[in-house]
Amino acid sequence: MVSRETTQSGPGFVVRTAADLAESGPGFDETTPLARAAEHSVLARNTTGRGAAPRPERTRVMVIANQKGGVGKTTSTVNLAAALAQIGQRVLVIDLDPQGNASTALAVEHQRGVPSTYDILVDGAKLEDVAQPSPDFPTMSVVPATIDLAGAEIELVSVVARESRLQRAIFAHPRVGTADEVGEERFDYVLVDCPPSLGLLTLNALVAGEEMMIPIQAEYYALEGLGQLLETVEMVRKHLNQRLNVSTILITMYDGRTRLASGVAEEVREHFGDTVLKTAIPRSVRVSEAPSYGQTVMTYDPGSPGALSYLEAAREMASRGAPA
Repeated sequence: MVSRETTQSGPGFVVRTAADLAESGPGFDETTPLARAAEHSVLARNTTGRGAAPRPERTRVMVIANQKGGVGKTTSTVNLAAALAQIGQRVLVIDLDPQGNASTALAVEHQRGVPSTYDILVDGAKLEDVAQPSPDFPTMSVVPATIDLAGAEIELVSVVARESRLQRAIFAHPRVGTADEVGEERFDYVLVDCPPSLGLLTLNALVAGEEMMIPIQAEYYALEGLGQLLETVEMVRKHLNQRLNVSTILITMYDGRTRLASGVAEEVREHFGDTVLKTAIPRSVRVSEAPSYGQTVMTYDPGSPGALSYLEAAREMASRGAPA
């Protein structure tokens, strides 16, 4: 299902998949794949274990968005959040999609009536009163989404400063800020999972975020609609949030056996340059299965190609640091 990919996708750039990562990761021994899987299983449940990454000096607020559905947006949000927690980061995940798929994958309650992002956007509830602790990662909290959020866009139409409700809530949280302001208990990352549209919910996320990650599927239609998304980002930068920066592009559903995937990866690399993570996420049945068990792939199958790739992508993202 996952092949070794050695195709060059630009000068000095190699797309890495899980087959490469498995051979270069800490403690690799090609004769003991079960031991390697066990090692990652332990690491998945030990956020202070080896492989920890340095913490950023201030909270990085990152929006994960793409108006095209099915590109791995929610999957990438929850697995990168889990991987970041796994390497010692404190993470807050905000589910802004009425479908609540991120809440399902992170195993937090999100049935109607549970305090959610709806209460934050419409009723002005405090973020810290709505966030739930993750059952799998002690350094992760989750703000769930319920079906009530589906009506939030209509209810927000008449609200003053409706596009900045999430921004105010995030930066009012006592654990969001710099090391000097908040201390060791600060969140290192706030990841906002957006719905697959450019409506008022996504606009709230773009106004709140300082960084934006765009997952791009390694298939023919991947770049369709991307121009409109980037135009929206530029509009937000110009009128509402000058700090917003497209800091990360993540190639998902990558299959190195096909010329198409390699071609899309190369085209994305040529257009976005170093913004594209070197680590691509391969197609993986395990990644798709995990949410049905209320888990991320990081705990469902820590030694799988998908888990290894998300772990490496998280390390790469953390090592880059926030854009200046």
